[in-house]
Amino acid sequence: MRARTLGIFRRVTNFIPNFKTGPTPARKNWWRPVLVQIIRLVVVGLLLGWLYAWGAPLIYRDKSAPGFWLGCAHGALMPMALPSLLMQKDVPIYAVVNAGRIYKIGYIAGINACGFVVFGLSFWKPQRRARV
Repeated sequence: MRARTLGIFRRVTNFIPNFKTGPTPARKNWWRPVLVQIIRLVVVGLLLGWLYAWGAPLIYRDKSAPGFWLGCAHGALMPMALPSLLMQKDVPIYAVVNAGRIYKIGYIAGINACGFVVFGLSFWKPQRRARV
């Protein structure tokens, strides 16, 4: 009988909240990490936009007809043009005079490679295997 009473008492005490006396824990500032991420994004965007505006004349030359490899480079660099375009700089994102279909295939391959690096690798978290 005594063991049964102790078992019931233990179950009831689990439902009673445990009020601790003392100072309340400090609230964490949720906005601070968000603000830091926004500042980082703006700084990186401005830096990439400036670099793209500086390097675009070196990559997009008028006298040459770029082929597959320059198409890959143009496609990979195309997303970096967004900050420059938002800063109202008219930068090229595509070579108008090109080698035709082979340039376009390289351009698409470059865009896909850039997307893989940005969205594939930056969000990839390797799963840790439990050692037995």
